[in-house]
Amino acid sequence: MNRFLAVGMLLAATAVSACETMQGAGRDMQTAGQLLTQQAAESQTQVGSYAPPGPAVTPMPY
Repeated sequence: MNRFLAVGMLLAATAVSACETMQGAGRDMQTAGQLLTQQAAESQTQVGSYAPPGPAVTPMPY
């Protein structure tokens, strides 16, 4: 009987700590998603104003 109680207490402690770990992982994933969304929005605004580096090349008339 004591063995079952000890195993039950161990499982309960593991479940509580796993919930805290998953909650932290969820917050990390949410933050990463927000950063990814911001980067995507910034790159969308920069696409229209993109100029390749170096001197401008004019086409040669034929």
